[in-house]
Amino acid sequence: MYIYPPYYQGVYNNSYVPNYVRFYETRRSEFLERLQLLDEILKNCEVCPHECHVDRNQTFGYCRIGKKVRVSSYFPHFGEEDCLRGWRGSGTIFFTLCNLRCVFCQNYDISQNLDPHSMELEPEQLANIMIYLQEKGVHNINLVSPDHVVPQIIHALYIAIQKGLRIPIVYNSNAYSSLQTLKIIDGLIDIYMPDFKFWDSFLAKRYTKSEDYPDVAKEAIKEMYRQVGDFEQDEYGIAKKGLIVRHLVMPGMVEDSKKILEFLSSISKKIYLNIMSQYRPSNKVIQKPDQYKEINRRITIHEYRQVVEYAHALGFEIIDADL
Repeated sequence: MYIYPPYYQGVYNNSYVPNYVRFYETRRSEFLERLQLLDEILKNCEVCPHECHVDRNQTFGYCRIGKKVRVSSYFPHFGEEDCLRGWRGSGTIFFTLCNLRCVFCQNYDISQNLDPHSMELEPEQLANIMIYLQEKGVHNINLVSPDHVVPQIIHALYIAIQKGLRIPIVYNSNAYSSLQTLKIIDGLIDIYMPDFKFWDSFLAKRYTKSEDYPDVAKEAIKEMYRQVGDFEQDEYGIAKKGLIVRHLVMPGMVEDSKKILEFLSSISKKIYLNIMSQYRPSNKVIQKPDQYKEINRRITIHEYRQVVEYAHALGFEIIDADL
């Protein structure tokens, strides 16, 4: 948990130099080459695992986003993990639409529907949002649902660096991430925060509409860890770099959760593990209660406790839980 710095110190002094700043300063020509690679995969889209193979400059793929990003909202967010929100908030940017179709999604109004209030932005406009949030004093830039718009984000990041962006980047993902795309952005992200949803492919197909989700997520999370390593924080408990993994405990799926924890523990016991208890029926689960009756309830305290206790038994060193 973070601690407040003494008030007399004034502005929070973050001495951490983000990965993308070091990359820009030492490998600028390679940065430009990475941008060109991202432009190429956008033309015959392989940005995410759906690999639609459409020219996103001209039309939409599965994600229904073309050349420009759509942002639903951006603000200092105080509802994230303590290590991200601190006392100044996490600079959260919510990207509209998503590359999964989770039947229980609590943000389905922006992740599965085209938010009429969302803003379609050029890279420079997105860069300006990053700078605006930094000027508000946030601890980091938190990119929510970035997997389908990585080329646009990295173009914006390149511009934002030149405008003075100097705080960590959080890649807040559903873990349905392209391995190819992740490798292109190696060295540009400070904190990866994937949400590992399901281990079993049947559950994944039924609830996210992507049967290959577990296999994709496993490879993506291993690659994320390879890039940023174990979780690190500063003297006040604010995240600097590393891997944070969220897992939402689902009704009746304790054994599936345990398999996810076993996999994560095989990567490292020093990742930041957030075991979430806030599942509630939403979206299609409410709209079609008979079709999804097995998850049309909240989880029990016993279910949640079993998952948390198993995480402790596996030896994770940083467990964020509601117990």
